Amino acid sequence: MTHAAFSAIQEYKAAVAALVSRYAPLSAELIRLTEEASRDDTPPYSHDTPVVYNRAWDGITEEDEIRLIVVGDNPGKEEQLASKRAYLVGQSGRVAEGFFRRNPALGVDFRRNAMITNKTPVHTAKTKHLKYLSAKGSPAVARAIQESQLEMARQTARLHQRLCAENGTRLYMVGYAELKGKGIFIPWRDELAASYASTPEAWEAVLAFQHFSMNRFLVDLKNYMEEKGEANVARALDALGRRHRDEIWPPVL
Repeated sequence: MTHAAFSAIQEYKAAVAALVSRYAPLSAELIRLTEEASRDDTPPYSHDTPVVYNRAWDGITEEDEIRLIVVGDNPGKEEQLASKRAYLVGQSGRVAEGFFRRNPALGVDFRRNAMITNKTPVHTAKTKHLKYLSAKGSPAVARAIQESQLEMARQTARLHQRLCAENGTRLYMVGYAELKGKGIFIPWRDELAASYASTPEAWEAVLAFQHFSMNRFLVDLKNYMEEKGEANVARALDALGRRHRDEIWPPVL
């Protein structure tokens, strides 16, 4: 990649690292809350890292080519383990790896050409548990969940705009159930769109999809290709991603 693109990634990493450090004093409370939230619907697991920085970013070098930014929801059980501390390394990540491996024409190695981030670095076993944390935690926890989304949206948009201008990098937003109605990620949704107000050309490279979990991404893509009689995966991805994007953010830019 160019030096400018690599510098943009370094700046992004520093911004998220600062965000994670900012919420470090909330660690004890966050661990208690995540244990409570997961008690009734999640098998017991080790609660190691309440706010997760993606260590996989530290392996990106200037010799790499980032062709895709993938935005998931928030770090789950495997992502927060002390031995991992990386995004989309659980079952959903393995589904994504397999999809790109089976479609080499897309030119994306999921672990080498995709930069994976989230809407918030705050961990929960299930995304819906963030609502419990926000409702039952201190005002500082509720602020952290909202403010982290705003900062992640701004920083992600900034990074994408710079990489898109360099080499047409796309942004895949995967998982949008919590971007509708009273979903927990409404702050992220609105801040992201506002951050593209002056760069409509980059917004065209923002695509939305079902999450990789439970094969929803794969099933949705398959159904779309059958519906449209489209055999080209790249064209189908662009068209389906824009369809879902426009369902979430009606075209106003």
